[in-house]
Amino acid sequence: MPPEPFALSRFDFSLPPELIASQPLADRAASRMLVVDPGSLQIADMRVRDLPGLLSPGDVLVRNNSRVLKARLHAKKRSGGAAELLIERICNEQLAIAQIGVSKKPKPGDELLLADGTAIQVLARDGMFWQLRAATSWHRILESLGELPLPHYMQRAADATDETRYQTIYAKSDGSVAAPTAGLHFDEALLAAIAARGVSQTELTLHVGAGTFQPIRSADVRAHEMHQESISIPASAQRAVLAAKAAGHKVCAVGTTSLRSLESWAKQIAQSGSTTAGFDAKSINADFVSETALYIYPGFDFQLTNCLLTNFHLPKSSLFLLVSAFAGVELMQQAYQHAIQQRYRFYSYGDAMLIAPGVLR
Repeated sequence: MPPEPFALSRFDFSLPPELIASQPLADRAASRMLVVDPGSLQIADMRVRDLPGLLSPGDVLVRNNSRVLKARLHAKKRSGGAAELLIERICNEQLAIAQIGVSKKPKPGDELLLADGTAIQVLARDGMFWQLRAATSWHRILESLGELPLPHYMQRAADATDETRYQTIYAKSDGSVAAPTAGLHFDEALLAAIAARGVSQTELTLHVGAGTFQPIRSADVRAHEMHQESISIPASAQRAVLAAKAAGHKVCAVGTTSLRSLESWAKQIAQSGSTTAGFDAKSINADFVSETALYIYPGFDFQLTNCLLTNFHLPKSSLFLLVSAFAGVELMQQAYQHAIQQRYRFYSYGDAMLIAPGVLR
């Protein structure tokens, strides 16, 4: 048995299925927001529209501008059997990496036929993914035949509402197979109120991959491995984050993807022999572009992020481990039990949680 601090069972909880949100609210910023203060160990029930009042002039809000691809495709095998493709990444015009849902695993050289007759050749397998080749542009294929890949737990296909509501209002960089869901709560009025508060706002890009939501299958959580995702942090965002940190302000990540991007960059700074405290922000003039497989679980040493806006996550998931690392396992379990008792809405279209030390003193 693994030692108790790293036992997967420690990160479990029971969630009534009726609390899983399958539809978005009509008003993005109308969601409830559970505020958690790891400094005072207090929690409070608020609304997302209360967020500006919990931030201070000089703080910086960091959001992920990745846009969700129409990454789900329906296909058939030459034998007639149905297959579902979830495109993980477009490598070039003809090559893509994907998950394949099919009753019998394909073999290299097999062909899959899309709804319009386009033939897709199966190349090699790489772990949970397959390399796929198309004779035409993958971007054209997804635009004409793809569906937004709503999570399967919603138990429905994407509709016209999802075309806008399953994207953040600031999404601009195509590449994700799932929305960076904490950002779904923002509308123009909320962003304007945050700006009026004197809080700066900056953006980075992490293209969310399907592997982010893979369950942890090992009894000892330390044995889990994340898959690679691409990140890009513009020089302007780097400077804004380091300036806020140096001045003692909050660096508030909108979502776990923004947090993992920032902390991946911080690790790169450390590997260069410097520290985030001593790094010269004024000297930064190049974007940070990299791949990350950063896995955050309790015991992680956060270097940049001291405030996190996030949604409610699956039990025993890497995302629940991340928020437990950020706020403490016991406090997170207490907060989640409160959210369940108060009937908060969970997962992608659900309510929000703000974790910020000192915010409720």
